[in-house]
Amino acid sequence: MSSTDSRTHEGFTAEERAAMKDHAQDLRKAARRGSKAERAAQEAQDVLAKIAEMQDTDRAMAERIHAVVTATAPALAPKLWYGMPSYALDGKVVCYFQSAEKFKSRYATLGFSDQAKLDDGPMWASAFALTGTTAEVEARVAALVKQAVS
Repeated sequence: MSSTDSRTHEGFTAEERAAMKDHAQDLRKAARRGSKAERAAQEAQDVLAKIAEMQDTDRAMAERIHAVVTATAPALAPKLWYGMPSYALDGKVVCYFQSAEKFKSRYATLGFSDQAKLDDGPMWASAFALTGTTAEVEARVAALVKQAVS
């Protein structure tokens, strides 16, 4: 931003600051856990607990996304990432669910990190808006997750 630019920088929103605090808390929790198996089990429980805390619509979608992701790609380990359910391969997040309520958005998001193998030419989608789950949505999510870890 130049000195002649009249825009002001407002910094992070309250929701973004809360997500960063959640992420720091997640990292502290992970550092205190025991063996790899114990960490994985506790991280999976943390994800289920976070999903249970969500509002009705977000919770229903997150439950279905969780079921589809874990059934489609059992190698992905559930863990919290910025306070949201995510699924990692070798500790690196591949995909995540972001509730609409968390960021006061009109839709939830299923996103994929740069670890996901979704490449399709010079441009491809890495996040998808969700307003509900249907059999068609679940099939598409399963296909995306399968491709992401292929």
